Amino acid sequence: KLIPEKIEEIVSGIADACLQAGCSLIGGETAELPGFYQPGEYDLAGFAVGVVDKDKLIDGSKIKPGDKLIGLASSGIHSNGYSLARKVLFDIGGYSLDQQAAGLSCSLGEELLKPTKIYVKSVLQLINEGYELKGAAHITGGGFLENIPRILPEGTKAVIQKGSWPIPPIFSLIQAEGSVEEKEMFRTFNMGIGMVLVIPAEQEKSALIYLQALGEEPYVIGAIQAGERSVELK
Repeated sequence: KLIPEKIEEIVSGIADACLQAGCSLIGGETAELPGFYQPGEYDLAGFAVGVVDKDKLIDGSKIKPGDKLIGLASSGIHSNGYSLARKVLFDIGGYSLDQQAAGLSCSLGEELLKPTKIYVKSVLQLINEGYELKGAAHITGGGFLENIPRILPEGTKAVIQKGSWPIPPIFSLIQAEGSVEEKEMFRTFNMGIGMVLVIPAEQEKSALIYLQALGEEPYVIGAIQAGERSVELK
């Protein structure tokens, strides 16, 4: 059964996300399925479609050894890794949603429900300012190890320098409680970096300053080297 107050809250959140991304909410459909969903259960699905001039496509084809990797800080675990997080924190760790674990500034429930950061406006402003953005990898399902290689041309690899950015406590907690191997953490979670940008080395310092001015938390997290298309953690 649809509850108007709930629907208003959901649509308000979607509209806010559209404003952050600079896109329009042009339609939608709402259906009541009382024989299918239990009280309090909702199924939300959405997608975005964009159009770009062919000569402005950023497809990673210009990436070459020597280019730098700039990571933009995430706001939390974003939208991926919840199955593993729930199993580790609640089934294995025995935590509750209202519990504040060591290192966190809020309850686990609040930490896990932090909205996913949207980077659209900052990335577009970086491009419009004249920076040569050669590639951009959104660190979603598959983490570093599966998302970054998708933008790399043959003959290149991304070398990530561990320790070049602060890893939020929630990831350290999950790794410790579940005895999760480091490689699996980087395959499942964003580890504190929600977007990875590839830019020429000569633009590295000024790009960092510009992104900071836009309100982002940017870090130089590695570089492109010659090699088999992959991600190497050092």
